[in-house]
Amino acid sequence: MHPTLEPIHQRVLDRNPGETEFHQAVHEVLESIGPAVDKHPEYAEARIVERICEPERQIIFRVPWEDDDGDIHINRGFRVEFNSALGPFKGGLRFHPTVLLGTVKFLGFEQIFKNALTGLPIGGGKGGSDFDPRGRSDREIMRFCQSFMTELYRHLGEYTDVPAGDMGVGGRELGYLFGQYKRITNRYESGVLTGKALAFGGAQVRREATGYGSAFFARRALEVRGDSLEGKDVVVSGSGNVALYTVEKVHQLGGRVVAVSDSDGVVHDPQGVDLELLKDIKEVRRERLRVYTDKIGRAEFSTDRSIWDVPCQVALPSATQNELDADGARALLRSGCRFVGEGANMPTTPDGVEVLREGGVIFAPGKAANAGGVAASALEMQQNASRDSWSFEYSENRLSEIMTDIHDRCHATAEEYGRPGDYVAGANIAGYARVADAMLALGLV
Repeated sequence: MHPTLEPIHQRVLDRNPGETEFHQAVHEVLESIGPAVDKHPEYAEARIVERICEPERQIIFRVPWEDDDGDIHINRGFRVEFNSALGPFKGGLRFHPTVLLGTVKFLGFEQIFKNALTGLPIGGGKGGSDFDPRGRSDREIMRFCQSFMTELYRHLGEYTDVPAGDMGVGGRELGYLFGQYKRITNRYESGVLTGKALAFGGAQVRREATGYGSAFFARRALEVRGDSLEGKDVVVSGSGNVALYTVEKVHQLGGRVVAVSDSDGVVHDPQGVDLELLKDIKEVRRERLRVYTDKIGRAEFSTDRSIWDVPCQVALPSATQNELDADGARALLRSGCRFVGEGANMPTTPDGVEVLREGGVIFAPGKAANAGGVAASALEMQQNASRDSWSFEYSENRLSEIMTDIHDRCHATAEEYGRPGDYVAGANIAGYARVADAMLALGLV
């Protein structure tokens, strides 16, 4: 780490005790941007790094709600509005029992740079709750969402803060959230949330965007090296929304996804996973992945095998943070994996990243490789603002262009700063420089 950044990093650790995921995200950025510190002394004079590491606003609130049996529950809600130098705060809401303030801060910090890389006018933020939607009825989820929005609405607005969905928050939850926002504010402000259903202001390709974008980034990263996804065996961790549409686009681009996973275990289908069956299991029936083998006899389901043990040339971790550690990375190296692209937020541990990079694997961090979701959200905001609706084909083409631009910006920045092929450095420096320039232009705010 650059010597001028070490005391800043230590202050972040001291001021945010116990928030290990946030510490990890900050460390990853600060250890990359040393070359930009040397090239732009004006950033240090304006204390840009210190200001970026401190959220503009942190909101914590209680969320009381009643279940179907009449019992009352109390959850905790969060919204961290991290940086608005480039535009309104933009980032998803996550409903999961593991959500803590440090989780939200890590996600929001990553979102600053991810959003900057898109080239679109959006700042960074994130939110959520420790509420677990699994096993809850639609009416219970509706009551929770209404209570959550009753507190959060006062901090939102299409020019202020625009949440989207994330883990545990899909079209159903966003519908309930928007309905309550409309009811309280008496405004049909469709641009205040993204990821909405098409029936009330949603955009084509938004549901598919993170997964599609991950595949587009992988295609481009291989393309600049004279390679392609064609004929490659690919593993995609997870089986949620991101993973499903990563599988779909990888197949369309000529790759073959041979393994997916959920919290119960791993499905290995050596002939390529059956996407339609996978969608039916996860999106329609909402069942566990183990039932896949009931229909596909050739596939194997394992509860004690890591997905990273499945031989592949491309790996796209798309489930959750810190799922790919050093042991998993070494397993990928043994199987001949040559590209790892993060479809989730920070799914690779620091020691895992080190193993991959030392082994010569092309590694694309999440703030670049999984930026497709927020890019499509920004396109949804454009359509809402103009009361317009674009076709699926046009929206997908725009997404492909944005992901290609993100790749090329990271690739070129890494070259410019003497780190050729280092997408981590390229993404962090490019995102940091764009935000820093905006902060300088706005003055001390």
